[in-house]
Amino acid sequence: MIQGLINGINNIFLLFYVVILLRIFLSWIPNVDWYKQPWFTIRNVADAYLGIFRKFIPPYAGLDFSPIVALIVLQIIQQLIIYAVAIIGGLV
Repeated sequence: MIQGLINGINNIFLLFYVVILLRIFLSWIPNVDWYKQPWFTIRNVADAYLGIFRKFIPPYAGLDFSPIVALIVLQIIQQLIIYAVAIIGGLV
């Protein structure tokens, strides 16, 4: 039961990682129409999270390093949640 919950949480985080990485790679393509699906959804979901870090980490020499920090923080949050669920479920 708990292992299934942990797997589900990991899958949700994996989906979010993929959306963020797609947003990063698509930002390098200059002629993406961000107002068409699925690009519109990818941009809105990823930018809602990335925007938090863009407020504090300005671009340096034209490069945006905030997604790197955002992905690291997301991994830390994932590990904390998985650890808490494991403790509650008696796996640790």
